[in-house]
Amino acid sequence: MKILLIAGGWSEEREVSLNGARGLAEAMRRLGHQVTPFDPAEGFDGLFAAAQGQDFAFINLHGSPGEDGLPQSLLESAGLPYQGSGPRGSFLALNKAAAKIMFRRAGLPTPDWLLLTRHPGPGWRPPFGYPLFVKSNTGGSSLGLIKVHNAAELGPALDRLFAGGGEFIVEPACPGRELTCGVLGALRPTEGGTGSGPVPGEVEVPEALPPILIRPLRGEEGFFDYVSKYAPDGAEELCPAPLPPDLLALAESHALAAHRVLGLRGYSRTDFILSDNGSLTLLETNTLPGMTGASLLPKAAAAAGLSFEQLVARLVDLGLARARAELL
Repeated sequence: MKILLIAGGWSEEREVSLNGARGLAEAMRRLGHQVTPFDPAEGFDGLFAAAQGQDFAFINLHGSPGEDGLPQSLLESAGLPYQGSGPRGSFLALNKAAAKIMFRRAGLPTPDWLLLTRHPGPGWRPPFGYPLFVKSNTGGSSLGLIKVHNAAELGPALDRLFAGGGEFIVEPACPGRELTCGVLGALRPTEGGTGSGPVPGEVEVPEALPPILIRPLRGEEGFFDYVSKYAPDGAEELCPAPLPPDLLALAESHALAAHRVLGLRGYSRTDFILSDNGSLTLLETNTLPGMTGASLLPKAAAAAGLSFEQLVARLVDLGLARARAELL
């Protein structure tokens, strides 16, 4: 099969995207596919031409464009199947304020927040106490994230972030340990179907992967920042998480609920804070989880018995099945 591997882009997460694409390309070639790389930053207007003659697109972009639904919309216009969520779910998940509205509506626990679309000015004070986080409303990989410990630090943090433009979420810091839980679709026979051929006869069913407990070893104050995520010795990631079965089940249930309420497909990864009293607070859901050697979702898939190649093959199969279903 001919696969267009879309990676790079122009977000701050460009290098993370390109790093993951190298491993993805190797895995796809081991699976027998022909891989053609495409970097939107080096010819965005050439996407339709690049899609010609391809059988599938694999999107490995982070931030915007990528997780905002833009390439998904263009690929649908080009008639090229792709892995993961569609434009609507992608946009809802990327926009943290919108996602939190959906989480609250579904009864999922998420921290209070305030969306700042412009600098609130000198002397502004948030409606909740310190410490707190100020983070990009549409960014990822913990870029554009600052922990603020007191009122004296707030003004400089806002000045620094708004100097680069954008919109930001302010939310109280939740004490506890970081926990993440992936969701991966599986093709199952529909009732009365044989499951032996293309849709109808099979349906995508989201299933939770083993949760991962994260212990940052590097970075600021032990929270899971950019250094902790991508440095080789940045964090200790325990999978399956060494937690009581009821807590693991709760994380899996919340991750599945977040996946469904946002209307996601294929795969996702939801991040939590686990407090000392055993409660879970949902931070955000990612629609294009990292696919590097240090990434969390491939580690969870491995714990569930899937090699990296098998994970990639599953995502391609899910994308093709969805495309077939939409043609009916």
